Amino acid sequence: MRMTARTTLLAAAAIPLAIAAATPASATEAADVTYAFTVTGSTVTNTITNNTGATIGCTTSLAPAPSGVLPPVDDVLRNGQSLYQQDDIPPGTTTQSVTDVPDGSYIALASCGSEGTDPAMWVSDYPGIERYLAQFPMTAYTVQQASTVVTVPDVASAPAPPAADIVPDLSDLGTLFGS
Repeated sequence: MRMTARTTLLAAAAIPLAIAAATPASATEAADVTYAFTVTGSTVTNTITNNTGATIGCTTSLAPAPSGVLPPVDDVLRNGQSLYQQDDIPPGTTTQSVTDVPDGSYIALASCGSEGTDPAMWVSDYPGIERYLAQFPMTAYTVQQASTVVTVPDVASAPAPPAADIVPDLSDLGTLFGS
């Protein structure tokens, strides 16, 4: 009888341990998601590093930055962003691009979020954003890469290459025809 009682007690004690060991860690951290913004021509690219171990939803968006200066966060949130790209981002490093951006200065913003039993969001840091993030019923992190002012160049105003590089020297036509 004692052996049966002891075996039953050990089996009962082992069940919670087995369940706990089988449950993956779901706690999120601020460093789980990072952003890096770049501009090439009329495309703004955000390199997103997702170390959460799960697919997360991310958006990279652009808001006007008049004179290349960050406007107050209230203005950015109230006016919204009409230039954006939204995708599901798997674990690892992925790029997300906003294309055909008109010339001008913009604030590059990014946010990612996860759902489920441990919902969290990662938002590019912006002065004053914390008071808005506090309203969400989930863990919210500001990502070290702050919202960045980017400038999309005006291709038409770029200097033309020197004519000497395009047109051959025609002063001696004989050299042009190999004679």
